[in-house]
Amino acid sequence: MDTTVAPASEAELIASLPSDFRWGVATSAYQIEGAYQEDGRGVSIWDTYCRTPGMVEGGENGDVACDHYHRMPQDVALIKSLGVDVYRFSVAWPRIQADGTGPANEKGLAFYDRLVDELLHAGVDPWVTLYHWDLPQALEDKGGWPERDTAYRFADYAMLVFDRLRDRVRTWTTLNEPWCSAMLGYYEGRQAPGRQNFADAMDAVHHLLLGHGLAAQRMRAAATQPIELGITLNMGTAMAATESLADQEAARRADGLGARIYLDPLLRGQYPGDIMDDLSVRGIKMPVVDGDLAIISEPIDVLGVNYYSSHRFSGVDAAGRTEDEDGNPISVNVPLGRPVTAMDWEIVPEGFTELLVRLSQEYPGTAMVITENGAAFDDEADQSGYVADHDRTSYLSSHIAAVAAARQQGADVRGYFAWSLMDNFEWSYGYAKRFGLVHVDYETQVRTPKQSALWYRDTVRRARGH
Repeated sequence: MDTTVAPASEAELIASLPSDFRWGVATSAYQIEGAYQEDGRGVSIWDTYCRTPGMVEGGENGDVACDHYHRMPQDVALIKSLGVDVYRFSVAWPRIQADGTGPANEKGLAFYDRLVDELLHAGVDPWVTLYHWDLPQALEDKGGWPERDTAYRFADYAMLVFDRLRDRVRTWTTLNEPWCSAMLGYYEGRQAPGRQNFADAMDAVHHLLLGHGLAAQRMRAAATQPIELGITLNMGTAMAATESLADQEAARRADGLGARIYLDPLLRGQYPGDIMDDLSVRGIKMPVVDGDLAIISEPIDVLGVNYYSSHRFSGVDAAGRTEDEDGNPISVNVPLGRPVTAMDWEIVPEGFTELLVRLSQEYPGTAMVITENGAAFDDEADQSGYVADHDRTSYLSSHIAAVAAARQQGADVRGYFAWSLMDNFEWSYGYAKRFGLVHVDYETQVRTPKQSALWYRDTVRRARGH
């Protein structure tokens, strides 16, 4: 099988990564677990969203997904076969608390107990993400993340999981991609719960960050051994289409609402002033209570960075307008003319380097790990299930090299986790998009490592000098 060799320049960059660099793969609970009505699991906003006509491609859902709940030991063996040292997974909140409140569901905790033990037995470190978008529907019925109380419910839930696993798990991520939860879930309506209210989305931003801070404080106080606490943000590099003021402003706003509205309160204890001014013009004020920003800026040990693409923006639409019908400034995505993935996302590895270097310069002292990076392509499996995914292999090579290039420019990046371990339920796209290093036949649940998996395995081995 052709496992593809990285171009010389990329191979040299990858070879420069240090021996203690961490290599991993990542997944999320709703996308792989299935078993949606088993062992006391409650209903999540994604269960509801998937059953809302027109929301998910093909009317598909995560009821079975990759059946990981029943196939976990073989999946851990698959992870071990890739030679990685870390597996980042998320805990399904509705498995722990069916309605988002009250005592822990023992059967739910027991599953993650078994998963952690299986990983440790395989020599793989567990990296727990506490929230990857699957809010219990009962909490959404009470207002969801736009309500302050949800932040406190999240901290309570976090402690149920932390208390159970803290003796064996060192690294903890509170939230995965709060931008997606807030903006796609409450403003654009393209993800669960499917609401479309900008003010609600801004309230959600603050309460997601508050939930992170509350959980981080309580976990830190309860820790009985050294732990690494962090949060994961999805970001890219926002570029202006031209040097015009309108385009520069469009790029500033995109960066502000996409990155700085999270980074600044987390790492500086304040929201970015320019974005607060923009919101004020729209009659919106963040629901900050005295003391909130001190909680949100609880020191973290690692910033998770998820990167898929970068974008170029214009403040003028095709009709020449700079404002929409509501008087809000226009922001238009202007393609860079690059090759795209199956998600129609442009492939911009140099934007990855630029992002990481910028983060290290603007937020000095921040240790980073790439908690997700990968690509969906239109895979074609042969009769054995094998996929010769040269495109994905090339994507991974160029982006790992981009991380190495950022390190050479001073960025403190300590690890790289490929997204995703295996093909899975891709949210609003159903099963149409495949990000996996491992091919999944959804009818038989047979897993087959793709060319990219073998390349990644060999890359990890070389990095360790094996």
